Amino acid sequence: MRTGVWLVGARGSVATTGIVGGLALRAGLTAPTGCVTELPDLRGPALPTFADLVFGGHDVATTPLTKRADALAAAGVLPGRLATALAADLTAVEDDLRPAPTGGSQADRAATITADLTAFRDRHQLDRVVVVNVSATEPAPSPHPGHADPDALRAALAGPDEVLPPSSLYAYAAVEAGCPYVDFTPSTGLRLPALAALAAQRGLPYAGHDGKTGETLVKSVLAPMFAMRHLAVRSWSGVNLLGGGDGATLAEPGANAAKVDSKQRVLGETLGYVPQGGTRIEYVEDLGDFKTAWDLITFAGFLGTGMRMEFTWHGCDSALAAPLVLDLARLTAAAHAAGRVGPLPELAFFFKDPIDAPTHSLSEQWQRLVDFTRDLHAGGAG
Repeated sequence: MRTGVWLVGARGSVATTGIVGGLALRAGLTAPTGCVTELPDLRGPALPTFADLVFGGHDVATTPLTKRADALAAAGVLPGRLATALAADLTAVEDDLRPAPTGGSQADRAATITADLTAFRDRHQLDRVVVVNVSATEPAPSPHPGHADPDALRAALAGPDEVLPPSSLYAYAAVEAGCPYVDFTPSTGLRLPALAALAAQRGLPYAGHDGKTGETLVKSVLAPMFAMRHLAVRSWSGVNLLGGGDGATLAEPGANAAKVDSKQRVLGETLGYVPQGGTRIEYVEDLGDFKTAWDLITFAGFLGTGMRMEFTWHGCDSALAAPLVLDLARLTAAAHAAGRVGPLPELAFFFKDPIDAPTHSLSEQWQRLVDFTRDLHAGGAG
C-alpha cells in the first residue's frame, strides 16, 4: 500500500527527523526503536511498510533537508552517519517539498495546496496520502460565522478575510484533495464543525491533537495511579524548559496559552477534579532541540497525611515525536483503507488532547489502540 506522508512544516526538526528515520528504516540502517507500530501487539499486514512510505510536504522555510539533517546531527538529535548515508535520498525528497502558498485569497491558497497534494499522489502513483501537521503551534483563533457549514466556509474563503488559521486551511485543503489528516500540534486543525462535516462527506478519517511525548505522557500514567489508589492530589505544578524552534514559538503568549491548555486537560479528566497548580513553559535557547520538565505533586493519603512526589523529564522532542508521526501516518492510512470515516478516538494513545477520547488513562488508551489495530489486520472497518 504505497502511502504518501505529506508533512506541513516539512523542514522543521520533527519532520526532518521523521523523514531521516523513515528513510533509514527503509534502508535497514536503524532499528524501529520508538515506533509503537512495530511492537508485536500492533504489527501486521494492514499497515503500510516503511518501504511503502513516500515523503513530501510544505514549509515556509527553504533550508535544504540535507543541511537540516546535518544541523540536527551536530545537535545530537540524530546520528551523523545517517545524515551522510542518506544524503542522496534526502535530496530526492527535496523534489517533493513545496513552498507554503502566500498571496491571494484563502481559497486560492487552499487550491494550491490541494493541487500540490494531488500532483504528489499522481506523480508517485500512491494509494493514498496522509497529511500530518507538524508545524508551529498557533494561538487559538476567534470564532467566525463561516465555520458553520462547508458551503458557508467555501464562500467565506473566497473573500478578502483570513477566515481560517493556517492549520485549518491545510486541513480544509487536505480534505478537498481526499487526504486523511492528522494534527500533531495543539492548533485548531480540523476541529471546526464545517471541516468535520466536509471530512464526513468525503469519507475521510482524521486524528489529533498535540502529540504526547514527554511530561504529559508521564502525567497520563501517574494521574490514573492516584485516582485508582484513592489518593487526593492537592496540587500539581510543572515547569517546562525548551529551546529550538518550538520553544521560540511558545515564547509568544497566544501559542503558549494554547499549549498549556492542551497539557493540563489530562489531569481534570483523569482525576475528576482540577488540583491547584499549573504548567509554565519557558524558552531557553541554549537547550536547542532538547527539553526539561520538572513536576511537583502534593497529595494526601489515609488520615489526611500529606506527601509529595517530584519527577524530572529530560528528552529530545524531535527524537520522541518523529517515530510517532510515522506510526500515525501508517495507522491513519490503514484506517482509511478499511473505510473508517470521521475522528479516530482509538489513536488517543498518541495525543495530549485527543478527539472524542473516552479516557486519558494511557493503559486504557493502549488497549483501545491494540483492539483497533487487531480489527484493521483482520480486515474490519471498525
